[in-house]
Amino acid sequence: MRHVLAAIGSMAGSILGFVVAAALNVSASAQDLPRGFVDAADVVPGLQVDMRYAGRDNFVGVVIDGYEKPRCILTRQAADALAKVQIELASSGAGLKVLDCYRPTRAVAHFVRWGRDLKDVRTKGHHYPDLDKASLFREGYIASRSAHSRGSTVDLTLVDILPGPDGKVPQREMGTPFDYFSPLSWPSNQRVDDIARRNRQILADAMKKNGFIPYGKEWWHFTLANEPFPDSYFDFPVK
Repeated sequence: MRHVLAAIGSMAGSILGFVVAAALNVSASAQDLPRGFVDAADVVPGLQVDMRYAGRDNFVGVVIDGYEKPRCILTRQAADALAKVQIELASSGAGLKVLDCYRPTRAVAHFVRWGRDLKDVRTKGHHYPDLDKASLFREGYIASRSAHSRGSTVDLTLVDILPGPDGKVPQREMGTPFDYFSPLSWPSNQRVDDIARRNRQILADAMKKNGFIPYGKEWWHFTLANEPFPDSYFDFPVK
């Protein structure tokens, strides 16, 4: 246990040092982004990035329009707040993995087109096994206008900051996969096991403490309360 605590302390110290270094690098990496946006990996120390819509592991089953590279783009304010969450979680041995960040409006349009094609149900078993595809928008699991397009909403999960025996960073149990459209994914759901409920609470507490608002139907979804572009929906590609 002493060795584990020492490793965690060392990791937390490294994260703090990373913040200083990241601040020096943001201006260079942000040159290809609109004013006010940054690559969150340059700001959030040790951030794990698994952008699902830049690949095929998502509820549509294809690369989504507008995701040319697997980058987590956020407003600077959201990225700064996320960095505080990461530093806070490090002291307990946890870290963040982002699954989606800024989402171009063309990506949302792609979701809408997919939603209208009721014959395409190839991902039903993994993402919405108990719902008809036609009900996904009506039930609030997918939106025809997304807060993600304002740049201050993020989908994320918890990981351990110490690698497992295989050298990989383990993802923590959250009760359901990402983008699992079901009441089981509601943060308040009591049917998931104790470990998942505890991990959901750890994530939600850290996010709310640092200025994010949770969404009642998705344990992974949070929006910065004081977002800088509350009325703007952007469409620049993630590249």
